[in-house]
Amino acid sequence: MAHQPFHLPQKQTLFSVDTSPDAPPEGDRWSSWDGATHGPRPRPDWVITDLGAVESDLGVLKTGKEADVHVVRRWVPGTDRMTVMAAKRYRSGDHRLFHRDAGYLEGRRVRKSREMRAMTRRTDFGKLVIAGQWASAEFDALGRLHELGLPVPYPVQLDASEMLMEFVGTTDGPTPVAAPRLVSTRPEPELLAELFEQLRSAMLTLAHHGWTHGDLSPYNVLVHEERLVLIDWPQVVDVIGNPQGFDFLERDATTMVTWFNRRGLDVDAGELVGDLVAEATTRF
Repeated sequence: MAHQPFHLPQKQTLFSVDTSPDAPPEGDRWSSWDGATHGPRPRPDWVITDLGAVESDLGVLKTGKEADVHVVRRWVPGTDRMTVMAAKRYRSGDHRLFHRDAGYLEGRRVRKSREMRAMTRRTDFGKLVIAGQWASAEFDALGRLHELGLPVPYPVQLDASEMLMEFVGTTDGPTPVAAPRLVSTRPEPELLAELFEQLRSAMLTLAHHGWTHGDLSPYNVLVHEERLVLIDWPQVVDVIGNPQGFDFLERDATTMVTWFNRRGLDVDAGELVGDLVAEATTRF
């Protein structure tokens, strides 16, 4: 199961290059750490928090309906301290597919009735509120899931325009190599069974805490060094609080089991759904 490096297209700048007299000595911009919301402590050793650090955009990793993901390198000039991160930029209210939002948002609430009305009516302001909710929901979910020990990218920081998070793959060569999506892998039978057990364990832990991914598929599960990493969490669903919560849970489980069945693993979707529902209702 070989990892293939992603091929960066002609460089598409993630942010405007600073050409002012206060521009950094190298890179495209100064570190964006200051002023952002930061991920949970303890932080991994690879997170660079120095205000004197600089950043460069390496190009587009993935384009999506709700967001685009770029690759950003952050380093401290004059040292060997460098890290590579994934930068997720959520689309503005005018460019999102809002027909997908309704079911996911049912379990979420905002404090101000004006915002709730705007969200319901899909006004321009309401679309901005929804876009902001998706970004903060994913960042908050990743932080909580990381603290629970679940296989998700570590969320480094969030500001108004982007979320920086752990890059899943290898970065020790001249070009970062992104981990492949599960859908593109062909694991041997022994590894296939192990990957399913990892998935089952993660989904049970999620259900125990009242959550399901909401849009889980082999396309948003990565395989890195024979370990699963679950990505794309803006639509994370409160199983109990959302009236469709158990439908989302069942869909997540069925979609994943179907893929494992097609790869030759004999597992039962109904059994997994039953275990997840039981776990989700143990606290009630």
